[in-house]
Parts: sequence; C-alpha cells; structure tokens
Amino acid sequence: MTTEPKNPTSRRKATKEARAFARHARLKAQSKITAFWGLAFKALAVGVAASLAVTGISLLQIKSQLANNGIHIVDSQGNAQVGVTAADLKGPINMLLVGSDTRTGQGGGFGHVSSTLADVIILLHVSADRKNAVAMSFPRDLLVPWPACPSTTGGPGYLPQSLGQINATIANGGPGCTLLTVQLLTGVKIPYLAMIDFKGVIEMSNAIGGVEVCVASPINDTYTKTYLSAGTHTLQGRSALQFLRTRHGVGDGSDLSRISNQQVFMTSLFRKIKSQGVLTNPLLLLNMANAAARNMKMSDSLNDPSVLVALAGALKNVDLAKMTFLQIPSRGGLPAPYSGRVEPIYESANLIFSKLVNDEPIIIEKANTGSGATVVETPTTTPTTTPTSKPTVKPQPKPSSSTSATAKPTVTATPLPSDIRGTNGATTTCSN
Repeated sequence: MTTEPKNPTSRRKATKEARAFARHARLKAQSKITAFWGLAFKALAVGVAASLAVTGISLLQIKSQLANNGIHIVDSQGNAQVGVTAADLKGPINMLLVGSDTRTGQGGGFGHVSSTLADVIILLHVSADRKNAVAMSFPRDLLVPWPACPSTTGGPGYLPQSLGQINATIANGGPGCTLLTVQLLTGVKIPYLAMIDFKGVIEMSNAIGGVEVCVASPINDTYTKTYLSAGTHTLQGRSALQFLRTRHGVGDGSDLSRISNQQVFMTSLFRKIKSQGVLTNPLLLLNMANAAARNMKMSDSLNDPSVLVALAGALKNVDLAKMTFLQIPSRGGLPAPYSGRVEPIYESANLIFSKLVNDEPIIIEKANTGSGATVVETPTTTPTTTPTSKPTVKPQPKPSSSTSATAKPTVTATPLPSDIRGTNGATTTCSN
C-alpha cells in the first residue's frame, strides 16, 4: 500500500516525476530501418577515422623508409644536388630508373656473379603539359664517355674516361655515377633517380597484382629459368623477374632483343594501371608509393611521399598512343677490344636527345620492335555499305592578312625516323 505524501510540494514533485517517467515510456519504438542506418553511419565514421589513422602511419613509415634507403646525388665536383621545388614539379619531369644485378642480399637462384652492374637503365621523360611521355632504354653494353664521378666510400673519386661500358658506371660511383653518365650523353638534366634490385622487382610485381604478357614463340631460357609456352601469361613475383631478365630466350639473344622483350611487359603494365584508374586514385598511388619505398632506393629528391604521388600522377593524362617506349639507336659489329659491345648511332640518337632537352613531343607512328618482340596486328574493318550521299565539303577559311600577337605557335609532333626502334602504350606486342 502506497502512502501519499502529505507535503504539497513533495506531492507536486512526485507527480512531475511520474509524468516524466510515463512520457518517456510512451516514446515510439525505433524502426529496424532507422536502427540499420544509424549503425551504418556509425560504422562509416569509424572506418573513415581508421583509414585516416592508417594513412597517417603509412606516410610516416614511407618517409622513414625513403630516408633510410636514400641515394645522395652529387655532381662531378661532389656538390650536393639542389633541392627540388614546387616549380620543378610543374615543368618537364626527368627520372632515371636503374635495375641493379647485385646478388648481395638477394638469396639463392640468381647465380654467383660477384660484380654489381646496371642491368637496366631507363630514362623517363614526362612533358610539361603532361600530354606526352617517353621511356628510353639504354643497352647495358653501350659504349659511352664517362664523366668524373665522386667515390661513394670516400677518397679521390674516379677520373673521366673517353669510352666505357655504361652498365659498369654503377660499380665506380654508384647509381649516381650512372645518372651523371646519362646526363653527359643526352644533355638532359635528371633530378630524380630510383634503383631497384631483383627482390624489389619481385615485390613490386606482387604489389600491382601481376602483368599480362603475350608470348608469340615459346621461351626456353636455361640461364634465367624462364620457360613459357606460346600464348598469354600473367606474370607475378619471380616469374615477372625472369621474364624481364631473359635474353637468351628471345630474339637473337642480344641485350637489344631483351629490351624489346621488356617493352612487351612495360606497355602492358602501363595499359593496366591506366585502365584500373591507379593514376587517378590517391589511395592506390599511396599504396604504390609505399611499395616503392620498401623495395627501391631513391634519390633525396624523392624522399617526400607527396613528390612520389605527384610524379606518378603526372602520367594520368598521357594517352596510351603518346606513351612512347624507345631504344637508344645503337649498332654492333665493333672491332676488338670492343667485340660484343654496341655504340650509339649519334645521327639518330642526337635527334631524340634534342627533343628531350627542348621538351618536344616524341611520337612513334608505327611500332618497330626489332628482334625480341613482334607487333600484334589489329584487324581492320571494311565498311559493308556504300554511303548514299556525298559528304559535305565545308569551305576553308581564307588566310587572314594579319596575325594575332597573342597567338601561340603550335608545336607539331614530328614522327621519328622509321629505323628507330620503339613502340607505344596503345600497341600490343608479343615476345618473339
């Protein structure tokens, strides 16, 4: 039995509490849909917060890895490279990519070669307007002048020499010496350098999920353990490395054939990253930058993750047909003691170098792969019907007698001579 409060004030307070309790009890129950969306928004908020946290940690990890694996680029007098500015990132981009064949720290299965050489040398150029790009490969046996190179371990450094094999420059003054050699040869200023070894190639190919390549003739290379049947293969990890290293299994077994074979891989890789939107997705670019930081050594100019992302993003507007892959023009058949080596064909090479220095478009009209690869011909479609009406011819405007002072001259992309070996990202090629 409940006793009613005698005090009026206490009675009013109890009534209010009872009403308050009753009013709360009569609230409408939350629907299942409302509850679902409430949980969904909470989960989304937690996911975004977690993503930002993970991204922040990744940026710190990338910066640390880049600093630990940094390459200090200096000129022939030992002066440090001038820092890269925001204006530099808006102009033409020139980067040297070096593949080292060192066996140190690589594990088994790669032979027992004790020397360290620059097995792959590629100069990447992206135009200032971001509409054209060139990846030019240098044969490892190319004979070129060497500049003076500072020592990487202290001491007086290395004197210049009139002629030497380009891949041996890395043994003298490290990858920075290879960069100085390419600068001397081409006249192109190169502020960015990235070097990768065997294990790095394996891990980077894993990071991108493999690359699909076409093989026209079976590859049986006992040197690199590359065995591929004719057809299409998705290569990842060690199989990707073996494909990029093989030369005895393609063409005439020369390094020039190997470059043609490597361009089969590189053109397919470029098509993949373009079709999957990697170059327009900041998170995917960050993921690739993270993989590169873990598996490559880079110059101090690349020790900021935002610079890596900006450089990769510079390729997003380059059309497949305007992503050009070249071999520096070269010839063999040299007399002793240079038998088995090649030298630049300067008449053609200087044409390319001049275009790179002046940031002029370099276009391959028709692929010329040379040995080691073959072009997959695209079937042409012949129209089955005849037009019933004649096309309308629009009258051409008459030339004006005056020229606008503000009009900018149009830069015409003059195709390279047909004997220069190369292809583009829009052309499918197969190893041969």
